[in-house]
Amino acid sequence: MLATQDFYPVSVDDLTAEERRERLIQKRRLIDLMELTFSREAAQFAATDDYEQQGSVSAIDWIRINCHMTGPTAADRVAVGKLLPQLGQTVDALADGEVGFAHLTVMARTADAVGAKFNEAPLLKQARENSPGKFHHICRHYRHAVDALNFNAEHVEQVENRGLSLSTWIDGSVLISGVLDSFGGAALRTALEPLARKSGAHDQRKRERRLADALTDLAMHALDDGFVPQSGSQRTHLQVTTSLETLLGLEGAPAAEMEFSLPISSRTVERLACDCSVTRILLGSDSMVIDVGRAKRTISGPARKALNARDRGCTWPGCDRPATWSEGHHLHHWIHGGTNEPPNLTLLCYRHHWMVHEGNWQMVRTDDGSLLIIPPTLTFGPSPRGPD
Repeated sequence: MLATQDFYPVSVDDLTAEERRERLIQKRRLIDLMELTFSREAAQFAATDDYEQQGSVSAIDWIRINCHMTGPTAADRVAVGKLLPQLGQTVDALADGEVGFAHLTVMARTADAVGAKFNEAPLLKQARENSPGKFHHICRHYRHAVDALNFNAEHVEQVENRGLSLSTWIDGSVLISGVLDSFGGAALRTALEPLARKSGAHDQRKRERRLADALTDLAMHALDDGFVPQSGSQRTHLQVTTSLETLLGLEGAPAAEMEFSLPISSRTVERLACDCSVTRILLGSDSMVIDVGRAKRTISGPARKALNARDRGCTWPGCDRPATWSEGHHLHHWIHGGTNEPPNLTLLCYRHHWMVHEGNWQMVRTDDGSLLIIPPTLTFGPSPRGPD
């Protein structure tokens, strides 16, 4: 059994920078050559039924488990091994250190995809001149050039295999799982990436959180724009049903109901109520509807246009979300007596609107008209206790 020290016959701490670079290059070449011989033997193993006798469903499955590899990595080794007879020039280039095993893997996958139309020489020239990632990109172009019909068939298969599932966890959070074709994935990333950028030095969110916020932001924007359904008669909207006590945030009030969601908190209702249409529904003691009032915007159309013209976007310091991606916010909420006059209104993007309501941040307009941002109150140490 090899011990860790067997890999360090000399002290690597005493190497110069140039010596260390050279050792890394040489070690990678040795690893690539080992990968080459491993791939050849993996393909030979796959050609037998030995894996079945070992109780595995495939050679790749046996290699994955017993050689401590991922499934795709094991599959790559078998694919390379099977196609080595067609890749003699690339194997020689690998032995000479002109390309790496990663190049050889891309070459093998390309050869497998295009079959008899494969031409190694021009691709090897590209492999020598480009990184494995760039070479993979070039090979995608090559595959389309020599067999556009099959290339398109692969994309059609990707679309057919698209899927998305949404499930609700016990606490009401939504679990998302899915796969998109390359075009659909690119479209989604193109929409999300600009929204997932950090909003400034103060933004400490991890990338995963920023992407989740961006997806929510995108969905909220779609609701604001109004997706026109097939009937062409109604905008898409969120429907929230809440009691007056919940909207007021009174103690003992129930949560609110929202379509496609478990009950939501009064703070979320308060945020949604800042800029929405409110319909009064009067219920009797038996929960029968007695009267339904007309829908009324909490911030009317003309008031919103004036707000857009004045603020031009989210007014949180450092935020660059435009007005079309922002919501109207009451500095003093209308449910507590706040007005719809311009001094009491401001635009906030979804994230910063959430921070003010659910996140307990505060926004206050000062005497000179500027906005003051107050972070949540922090309490340090144990809770205060009364006299024993």
